[in-house]
Amino acid sequence: QVQLVESGGGLVQAGGSLRLSCAASRSIFSINAMGWYRQAPGKQRELVAHFTSGSRTNYGDSVKGRFTISRDNAKNTVYLQMNSLKPEDTGVYYCYANIDNIYWGQGTRVTVSS
Repeated sequence: QVQLVESGGGLVQAGGSLRLSCAASRSIFSINAMGWYRQAPGKQRELVAHFTSGSRTNYGDSVKGRFTISRDNAKNTVYLQMNSLKPEDTGVYYCYANIDNIYWGQGTRVTVSS
């Protein structure tokens, strides 16, 4: 079993920045994948950014060039730096990890005001 604890959400004005953190309860060195999804009100959950095996990164089209995913293996933590935030980035951001199974965090809310 793996616990994922997210932090860093909040309320920010459009154009601002936030950094989300996701701390795992065990090593993320050999993950299959780990990253972030988000769910806006009334919409399906969508990929924001994630690492896949070999530390390759993938981003959702709507966040490319604005968001950056990074990791600190020593801290078992993945980060999401979000810049130039837009109101459409509002939603609940979920960390997930694919290790020996797929695990989800409890979610952290991001609200971007116009």
